[in-house]
Amino acid sequence: MSEFISLREIWKARQRIAGLVIQTPLIYSNALSNFTGNQVYLKLENHQPTGAFKLRGAANKILSLSIDDQKKGVATFSTGNHGIAVAYVAKQLGIDSIVCISSRVPKGKVNRLKELGAEVVIVGENQDDAEDYCYRLEKEQGVSVIKPFDDLDVIAGQGTIGLEVLDQCPDIDEILVPLSGGGLLSGIGYTLKSNDPSIQVTGVSMENSAVMHKSLKQGHPIKIAESPTLADSLLGGIGPDNQYTFQLTKQYMDESVLISEKAIAEGVLFLLEHHKMAVEGAAGAAIGKLLSEKQGDGRVVAAVVSGNNIDHETVSELLKTR
Repeated sequence: MSEFISLREIWKARQRIAGLVIQTPLIYSNALSNFTGNQVYLKLENHQPTGAFKLRGAANKILSLSIDDQKKGVATFSTGNHGIAVAYVAKQLGIDSIVCISSRVPKGKVNRLKELGAEVVIVGENQDDAEDYCYRLEKEQGVSVIKPFDDLDVIAGQGTIGLEVLDQCPDIDEILVPLSGGGLLSGIGYTLKSNDPSIQVTGVSMENSAVMHKSLKQGHPIKIAESPTLADSLLGGIGPDNQYTFQLTKQYMDESVLISEKAIAEGVLFLLEHHKMAVEGAAGAAIGKLLSEKQGDGRVVAAVVSGNNIDHETVSELLKTR
């Protein structure tokens, strides 16, 4: 059991966020099952109103704030999806939001943030720069910072995916989870393994700038330069003072794998071709991992399709490679 979080908190999060978050489908993929030799399911977080799983954690954190703190407004730092989630929840609640991002965040996500009414501040070339500025706003303006991953309320929100997966597919043997800061994997991994420790939890990252993967190998959080990647929502540091997700990921993840840019692209294109879904590179990474396995043994495997925030220019460029 974790010293940080409990199943009760996951269940409370599920009830708290029910008005803003949908229970997403878990669908059987004939194409991936036939290709891999396993029974493959897709957890479609791309169906959330914001297009990504981040809505769960953001909603749980903001709704956990007092009414007075909500009225003071919220701020966050994000590679895109978390910022979109915070802006969406803030708009639904009628409160102000500020989203600090780096210059690497794709234009499509920037436009989406502005459409949701957030004040967008572009700071530096990586998420660490955006994070530093966000905490300045907390001191100067009194806003509440909504962390992207290293927060127990955010982790509990993401953990509600685990509850749904167990409800929808109690026979699950393994789950593939896109891995960046570790909030998603911490929540899902804790929830699944608290119910059955034998369920394998596999984290999937891109080869470029896989900060959690490399931090775990070093034994402590490290800072590395960000590199261009199709899985842009997996960019960002985990913070030198990481409180929760480093330890939770270390405790509840069985394996961490790195996927090439080519494999990520193949994953995105596979879902586009066989499921008519346009998904972001982070989701493509999980599918790319599945496509690398052609000697399955009939295990029941689920992959988290983390989001659909990919711009049409990127999709067009990928299609040209076919």
